[in-house]
Amino acid sequence: MASVHRHSHAFVALLLAGLLGVALFFSLAPRNAVAAVQDPAAVTVTDLLGRKVKVHLPVRRVILGEGRQLYLVAALDTQNPIERIVGWRKDLIQSDPDTYGAYLRKFPDIAKIPTFGGFEDGTFDIEQAISQQPDVIILNIEAQHATEDARYIEKLDALGIPVVYVDFRNNPMANTEPTMRLFGKLFGKEARAEAFIDFRNQQIRRVTDVIKASQAPRPNVFIERIGGYTDDCCLSFGNENFGRFVEMAGGKNIAKGIIPSTFGQLNPEQVIVANPDQVVVTSANWEAFAPNGRWVGVGPGADLTEARRKLAWYTQRPAYAGIKAQGTQAFHGIWHQFYNSPYQFVAIQQLAKWFHPTLFADLDPDASFRELHERFLPVPYESGYFVSLKESRQ
Repeated sequence: MASVHRHSHAFVALLLAGLLGVALFFSLAPRNAVAAVQDPAAVTVTDLLGRKVKVHLPVRRVILGEGRQLYLVAALDTQNPIERIVGWRKDLIQSDPDTYGAYLRKFPDIAKIPTFGGFEDGTFDIEQAISQQPDVIILNIEAQHATEDARYIEKLDALGIPVVYVDFRNNPMANTEPTMRLFGKLFGKEARAEAFIDFRNQQIRRVTDVIKASQAPRPNVFIERIGGYTDDCCLSFGNENFGRFVEMAGGKNIAKGIIPSTFGQLNPEQVIVANPDQVVVTSANWEAFAPNGRWVGVGPGADLTEARRKLAWYTQRPAYAGIKAQGTQAFHGIWHQFYNSPYQFVAIQQLAKWFHPTLFADLDPDASFRELHERFLPVPYESGYFVSLKESRQ
């Protein structure tokens, strides 16, 4: 989400500046500040920017630069996914309140984790962050420029606070596996991470192997990104993230040759000229950002009757006037958070069922996601992550 990305940059500058300033002012460096720099027992890890970072492993106290990193943390620390988290950004609470609610019911102490920043001004208690003595801060790679411009990495390193970068969002098909392995190494859960990776790969191949063998015709697909989060049209994806998921699922992403990077925007005329056979709207419960907005509230436990009602509005957007998808009502809504999690295989499976319903008649993305929950996650599975105007298309 572009707006969220801008705020995440501002948050990183606020958090890291505060960490540095308060630490120097109060001379409150962590007990192991010198050891983290000089101790030969510290392990060198490579983050998703290729940086070599020394960290004492396994980490016990972690600050998450994005709350939605819980999606993977919970698959590693399944018995108690919040035991290492001493601070996190409030994006999970705001962007995915239904998942947060599920974890809150199972782990009430999650409400006690200090939060910071988001759409509102930063609210993280900087002095408390220092006193918590984090073993590592985990940031998404889009925070790189904010940290480099102010030379925060070097300054934090001098305080014994290592920073590592991860990525589920910008280049997820290349970076999800190394991100999962990095988390596994940091947490001392390498075997658990590998088991998750193997399961994910098996589930992806249930689509890609079939598509490769069948050579079925590819429908033209337009992905409308963050439907209802903003009134803008027509936000989409280039040849990554959901744009890549479409291609893996046997579709043709009409924005692939137009948007040069992961995220971008088409104008309505470009969509009309491309004449997509199907339109997929990524959306979620965004009541925190757009109260009573046009978002399609798919996600865990969603009311799909209401979601289908809200999805119908999208057929009347000027960008879709006269396109094939409008004539056939081939409009779908899918959980936006698949774009920023290790659960992408669920989205790929569901897209494949929409694009090639006969070819994937026996594939059940709900069952696949349920199996992941049963094997790796501590909260029960609730369906509701995707919806179509035509109920039989699910």
